[in-house]
Amino acid sequence: MSPSSNLSAAVQPANEALAYQREHAVVIVTSASLQTQGMAMVLSRALQEQGVQLNILLCDKAGDLAIESYQSAQALAPKGIKPEVLLQKIIEAGAQVAVCALYLPNSSYQEQDLCAGVSVAQPAEMAQMMRNKDSKIFSF
Repeated sequence: MSPSSNLSAAVQPANEALAYQREHAVVIVTSASLQTQGMAMVLSRALQEQGVQLNILLCDKAGDLAIESYQSAQALAPKGIKPEVLLQKIIEAGAQVAVCALYLPNSSYQEQDLCAGVSVAQPAEMAQMMRNKDSKIFSF
C-alpha cells in the first residue's frame, strides 16, 4: 500500500462523517396571521422531513400556538389543518420548540399552560443557536 493510499483511507471516514452531519434551522415565528403561521409550520415540517434539525421560537401572538388549550379560528385549506396541529406533529418528530422569554410574562398564560414539549427560550441559548454558522435562520 502506498503512502498516498494510506492518506486517502484516513481522510475518507472524516469526509463521510461530514457528509452525515445534519443541517440546522432556527425558525422564528412572530406573525399573528393564521396563514403565515400555517405556512411557517408547513415549511418547518417539510424541512424536518428532509432531515433538518429544527429549533422553533414562537414570539408575540405566534406564542399562542404553544398553549395547550389554544384553538385557531379555522383550519386552513387545502388540507384542512390548523397550525397548532402541525406544530404538535413537528414536536413529536423531535423539534425543539420554545416560546420567547417575553411571551409568558406579557400574556395571561403561565408555563404550565404550554403544550408538552414546549419550553421557555433562554436568550443566551437562542443567541448561540442563531450565531451558529451551520444554522439557517427563517423568520415568519
